[in-house]
Amino acid sequence: MSARFLAGIGAWLLGVGAATGVSLLAVSALGQGFAPAPSQQLTVAAVNRALASGAAAEATQSAAPMPPPVSSSATPLTPPTKKASPRPSASPPAPAPQPATTVLTSVGGTVVAGCQSAGAYLVTWSPAQGYQATHVVRGPAATAKVAFAGFRKLVTMVVTCSGGAPSTSTTVSNWRDE
Repeated sequence: MSARFLAGIGAWLLGVGAATGVSLLAVSALGQGFAPAPSQQLTVAAVNRALASGAAAEATQSAAPMPPPVSSSATPLTPPTKKASPRPSASPPAPAPQPATTVLTSVGGTVVAGCQSAGAYLVTWSPAQGYQATHVVRGPAATAKVAFAGFRKLVTMVVTCSGGAPSTSTTVSNWRDE
């Protein structure tokens, strides 16, 4: 091997070592700037003492008498009086009751459903892990539905309203059989 080749390899190794050292130094400096300074852990007794001394100081402050207000005139200050206004005879209308919602769950996911005068509706739906929501009929309609598709199962939730409360009919079918 020639001396020139060995010098090239040595220079390359020196450059790699210098770059690695500078990178480690930079990461170390960044880590020290981002991480909080190490703190001392307190024992249960130390925490209880600190809480007790704080409560005692608070009790002392609340027991101290308040100094009288300083006034530039000799007459005492009195709050302004308000003239009483007659109360309205009718109370404000009560807010309209919001339709109740129900959380319905299945293997494929969860829906929050409610009932309106036009029928069932889906407020939200969330597939379970490994499933995705497909074929959503949000409503309001006679039936609202969502299908949750998984790798081997299709879970369909059909929501209807009975007596003003949502209920579900769930079907699970296997598919993609190999």
